[in-house]
Amino acid sequence: MNKLPIIIRREYLAKVRNKSFIIMTFLSPILLVGMVVLIAYLTKINDNQKHIIGVFNESDYFPNDFKITKSTSYVMFNEISLQEAKDSTLQMGYYGLLHIPKGDGLEKVAQQSHFYTKETPSSSVLGQLENIFQARLRERRLQEMGVSSQEFGQLDKKFEINTETFDGVQNLKGINEIKAIIGGGFGYLIMMFIIIYGGFVMRSVIEEKTSRIIEVIISSVKPFQLMMGKIIGTSLAGITQFAIWIVSASLLLFVSFAVFDIDPSTLNNGVEASHMAGEMGYAVPTANQTVQAYAQELFKIPWAMLICSFVVYFTLGYLIYSSIYAAIGAAVDNETDTQQFIFPIILPLMLAIYVGFFSVFSNPHGPIAVGFSLFPLTSPIVMLMRLPGGIGEGGVPVWELVTSILLLIVTFLGIVWFAAKIYRVGILMYGKKPTYKELLKWIKY
Repeated sequence: MNKLPIIIRREYLAKVRNKSFIIMTFLSPILLVGMVVLIAYLTKINDNQKHIIGVFNESDYFPNDFKITKSTSYVMFNEISLQEAKDSTLQMGYYGLLHIPKGDGLEKVAQQSHFYTKETPSSSVLGQLENIFQARLRERRLQEMGVSSQEFGQLDKKFEINTETFDGVQNLKGINEIKAIIGGGFGYLIMMFIIIYGGFVMRSVIEEKTSRIIEVIISSVKPFQLMMGKIIGTSLAGITQFAIWIVSASLLLFVSFAVFDIDPSTLNNGVEASHMAGEMGYAVPTANQTVQAYAQELFKIPWAMLICSFVVYFTLGYLIYSSIYAAIGAAVDNETDTQQFIFPIILPLMLAIYVGFFSVFSNPHGPIAVGFSLFPLTSPIVMLMRLPGGIGEGGVPVWELVTSILLLIVTFLGIVWFAAKIYRVGILMYGKKPTYKELLKWIKY
């Protein structure tokens, strides 16, 4: 009689009925949403804070260069001494004082200028002031070379090359990076699921082994069935928890943003960049046009294919790694002894995340990206980073996708076979820390 469904049901119910499982299932979304709302709220407060800078300009330069922006205001000091300007800045609680002294030329004036603050100034404020000086210096240097003010305005315009596909569809800057981030998000979920719930499988095996319950269970169930039942039952419990997290976190996030009147766009730093770009004199698409263009590109992502691929790679990747976790749990007597075996398991996952991001961002069809998307221990993460670009022409070649899945299946069968060998012997071994050499012996039994 096949007892695998009974074992799966037992493991699933044991997990979902656990008090810590129930508490974290409902507490985690609250903590996660609370963190996101806090970040958005602090960002909103930070954006609303305006820096007031005093400007003591004794020179004949920079007459109208210091203009009020969304984040910075300027107060001009005239007909007073430098010390009086400093005292006034401190008394009024201004962010700092910019002193531009008298001088024979713009170059000398700029070199002798100072920005006084009570504490170390932020890089954003310094960047704004330095851009003002840099623009005026560049204009003066070009004028000395015979370039007029009108010609300088033309020279200073930023250039962006127009890009289109051969079908006449306009390309958007950064869309490949956004697609890689979306795929990386799916891959990161797989990695976290493997680490969290693979650890659950390992701890479950260790608990039953140390309590000697395993000796009773193994008398009526085959070791392979017990191992697969733990893997599948724990994964179903994890999927249940993840589903609850996604639904509850989405609802809580929507309600929290509505209650606290937080605009999610406050988390995007691109708005300020577009505002500054507009002040520099070159054309910038409106926010609505930009959002609409990117929304259209994101809508073109083959979401159905991406989700189906996520399920396939998630299932195969989890089964591979959880089999290894189960084998480790059977080989040791306590969690302390697992440390020597855990790092080699986590290393391919970490490598997939970091190398995957670097390689897919720069060249999603390069040899590094292709190699890591075919290697079974990293393909569940790296391949998902490439798939938002589609399958076929311009995306992942069909042969690479098929080869990747086939290699995962073959690897899963091989690792399950090896893990079952270790599990069969190690489940009844006590009082001895196994070495890699002994594990190889167990496989040969």
